[in-house]
Amino acid sequence: MSSLADSSAGLHKPLLSQGIRSILLHVLIVVLLFLLYFALPVYHSGNLARILVLAVFAMGYNVLFGYTGLLSLGHALFFASGMYGFGLAIQFLDVLPGAAIFIGLLSAVAVSVVVGVLALRTTGVAFMIVTLMFAQAGYLTVLLFGEYTRGDEGFNIHRSDRVLFGFDLSQATNRYFCALILFAICLFLIAWLVHSRFGKTLVAIRENEERARMLGYDIQRHKLIAVIISGTLSGAAGVAYALLFGYAGASFAAVQYSILPLLYVLLGGAGTTIGPLIGTVFMFYLIDLSSDFASAYLSSEFASAYMLIAGIVLILLTMFAPQGFAGLLRSKYKWLP
Repeated sequence: MSSLADSSAGLHKPLLSQGIRSILLHVLIVVLLFLLYFALPVYHSGNLARILVLAVFAMGYNVLFGYTGLLSLGHALFFASGMYGFGLAIQFLDVLPGAAIFIGLLSAVAVSVVVGVLALRTTGVAFMIVTLMFAQAGYLTVLLFGEYTRGDEGFNIHRSDRVLFGFDLSQATNRYFCALILFAICLFLIAWLVHSRFGKTLVAIRENEERARMLGYDIQRHKLIAVIISGTLSGAAGVAYALLFGYAGASFAAVQYSILPLLYVLLGGAGTTIGPLIGTVFMFYLIDLSSDFASAYLSSEFASAYMLIAGIVLILLTMFAPQGFAGLLRSKYKWLP
């Protein structure tokens, strides 16, 4: 009887472990994104390149909010740090794109350290407000030094400064696959991180900070590292945006750009590896289609009300799918990362 029971249990045992399923899912996503470039029209493949960069931005935000439980309203500062670190290095230091990328990433790391050390002296709502203040200070700094940053107008990065390892990244195909490579690296990095001991500690802090402290974990150190990782990934997205799309402007440092990754993560599913991509795709096309609908079917004085349409959809989604799209899927398929 015992052997029969063991045999019956074996029949219900999944053929693939949770870790193998997770790896296969991430590989499948990257392969699908690779193939989509050849299947989609030019307009949508161009959109998808932009979406992949913004999804990296959302991944960075997800490390802090989704896995650590820290609500930040200042991630535009990290995005802009990478963007302006790269752009200003190209404009004024006369360096090669590779060196400018390094300067952009270093700028994001430095800003992340400063913000982390100071903002983590607070908790809860105070943390949210302090990060918002940092972001607003960054935005005002961009405007203050308009002689160099060109303020709201921004500046273009010449095509000759967007050639990396012999590839002209102003060309659509090269731009798309560069964005895909960055996305794939960040996706697998996050997948590894959340299954590591450090990642599991972040989740423990999110779920019950006091219990994690009682178990002997250095809460502040883990939170600071999470801020630095989060800020660096967001800065990498800023560098990529400037490099691939050839523009840096103050609008990317504004508060709106701190709200966007929060929406991407909430809609896609906080604390999931695939949620940021799902949320970014949905939000990008929600705004795009709402704008088209408003222009086509509403009178000229109401054409700018497209955000009202998007807002109603977002409210309905947060009411009926509070865990986001990936959260809904994970409630059915427990193995989803």
